[in-house]
Amino acid sequence: MPKRPPHVRIAITLPAADLAAADRLAREQDRARSWVIAEAIRRYVDEPGREAGLGQSRRAQLLADLQLTPEARVRSAEDTARVSLLRRPPANKRVIAFDRYEDYLEWKRFEETGG
Repeated sequence: MPKRPPHVRIAITLPAADLAAADRLAREQDRARSWVIAEAIRRYVDEPGREAGLGQSRRAQLLADLQLTPEARVRSAEDTARVSLLRRPPANKRVIAFDRYEDYLEWKRFEETGG
């Protein structure tokens, strides 16, 4: 009989929906929940084309971007930034009034320190 690799007990926190999905899959396959989670990790690690945490499409985009000149990359980034502004407009502007110049300076110092 082959020797089983040693197991280590861990504690993890998962979203409830992910845990329910793991439990459902474990019941369907007549396996333990631990086996389902370990199998998911094994498949993730063995995923072809997975390098430095990049998905296949992201890696392809990076390789295509590297074919561009530096100027073209900057223009592309600016275009992307413009499109993202169309999707999500910037936060509302605010008007702040101060009774004294010293109050403004105090507010400015507060803002600059991230207060």
